[in-house]
Amino acid sequence: MSELRDPIEFELFKNAIFSIADEMALTVFRTTYSGVLKDNMDYSTGFADADGKLVAQGLTIPGHLGSVPTAMQAILRHYREDMHPGDVFIMNDPFDGGMHLPDIFVFKPLYHEGRRVAFACTVCHHSDVGGRVAGSNASDSTEIYAEGLRIAPLKLYDRGVINKTLMTIIEKNVRLPVHVFGDLRAQLAACHIAEKQFAELIAKYGAAKTAGYMKETIDYAERLTRAEIEKLPDGEWSFEDWIDDDGIDYGKPIRLFVKITKTGGQMRVDWTGTAPQVKGAINNTLSYTKAASYTGVRSVLPQGIPNNEGMFRAIEVICPPGTVGNGVLPAAFAARGLTGFRMTDCMFGALAMMLPDRVKAAGDGGNTGISIGGYDADRKPFVYVDFTCGAWGARPWADGLDGNSHMLANMASHSVEVTEAEHPIQLLAYEFVADKAGAGKYRGGVPFRRDYRFLEAEGVLQVRSDRRDHRPFGLYGGSPGQPSENYFNPDGENRVLPGKFTMNVKRGDVLRHVLAGAGGWGDPLERDPAAVLRDVRNELLSAAKARFDYGVVIDTARWTVDPAATEKQRAEIRSARAWREVPKVQWHDPLPQSR
Repeated sequence: MSELRDPIEFELFKNAIFSIADEMALTVFRTTYSGVLKDNMDYSTGFADADGKLVAQGLTIPGHLGSVPTAMQAILRHYREDMHPGDVFIMNDPFDGGMHLPDIFVFKPLYHEGRRVAFACTVCHHSDVGGRVAGSNASDSTEIYAEGLRIAPLKLYDRGVINKTLMTIIEKNVRLPVHVFGDLRAQLAACHIAEKQFAELIAKYGAAKTAGYMKETIDYAERLTRAEIEKLPDGEWSFEDWIDDDGIDYGKPIRLFVKITKTGGQMRVDWTGTAPQVKGAINNTLSYTKAASYTGVRSVLPQGIPNNEGMFRAIEVICPPGTVGNGVLPAAFAARGLTGFRMTDCMFGALAMMLPDRVKAAGDGGNTGISIGGYDADRKPFVYVDFTCGAWGARPWADGLDGNSHMLANMASHSVEVTEAEHPIQLLAYEFVADKAGAGKYRGGVPFRRDYRFLEAEGVLQVRSDRRDHRPFGLYGGSPGQPSENYFNPDGENRVLPGKFTMNVKRGDVLRHVLAGAGGWGDPLERDPAAVLRDVRNELLSAAKARFDYGVVIDTARWTVDPAATEKQRAEIRSARAWREVPKVQWHDPLPQSR
């Protein structure tokens, strides 16, 4: 290592630059207004060098891994020769560096002695940016123009002077300007914190050494990534999965197809063969498809590799324009999260064939997006946005996680008490649902249900969910998870609702949403009977299902396993398999199953 790269000093610098990105994330958390940020924590922070190359990303959402580099390049493409101290840039246009309209980027170039030395980067999901449906993330919009305010890369501040025209346009086009402006101020505060702390780094190391260490941080991540990829087997693996529909063409499944090619220290993730873009708003931008791809690869690499430009260099992502993974005008993107989550699961399917002892089965399908909006008696608007997920697929060494966010999301749940205090909504139920997890030697994560009662006179409900027809896949003999469910007024008419819809609601109406169960891993007949008993006692599994899926007979009077009856039941199940002459490759497929 050269004099510039003293190993101890470099380690201290690296930790300092990562801490700046994390401190930015904490600043957003502490100062934001909207529940989707302070509760769901749907935002990311980052730190880039003078050329806009990502050096560090805060510990927030993997789904934003590919977003900052793409957005930064859009800013530089428009303003590289028109940047000055005091400038702040804003954008959300999916066709010019953004992802979907609720995700607003704020970037601040940082200067030292009149020379640009870095960028502070933030992206936050705003509770509303206008459009036809409150929350601006309806899955049944059919073109970008219906989804809300589209902001091209623009200057929010020009040499320290706020762009009042732009702020007025934003104010007049969103339902909750107080929240939007409050959240924008949180992003600006995070950038200010970054500017202050980065100035302290320059004062300590000097501008030249600081720039050199930022470059080295990127190169360091690339070396680590390539070294770890090098250890993986060379070859080619592919996997296909299906989204139920786009909410417009009901019953028309949407194909996701990925081919992973690994050679030496380089990996290619190719989505050629994925379905054409759809009418509904579940199309991805290429940046979000990249994020899903990076997340899948990162899941099989060791911890400690920085999330930055260096890691991206070792992973090439291809997705043809005009597909559901890379939409072109006039594609709608508002609910693109669904496709991103499912692409991550598709990555798991391919990686499971590459590394069968390191990859989990499919989870609940990502997160379900639920938004409820309207006006109170005084015509004051309200917007509730909730992203709920909670079941990981089974792992080759352990059960799937219960009540845990999808890996691509890394989100928290809304507090029930805060939700009820701030919105005309009452949560009647928030509980695990038995018999939904996919069976296996290791079972899938157990999903939960939430019952939402609407308390205002009228409003609009929007739901984005999936995994109804195409259930979360199990691996290596594990069973798929049970499907998701939506019900309207479950204690009355109990009307079954589709996976994706927008509808009017009135006071007293109740939505019940049940997440899909996660897929299992391995033969259910190899599951430890004590683990089955524990699930039955915890009301995650019924005694009848334990007997049917696992061949485990539970004495519920004494809460014990009946060993003799269990041995007999398992023998009968194995005999029935053989009697039906179902080949093992079909009944308990040693390869991942897409349904």
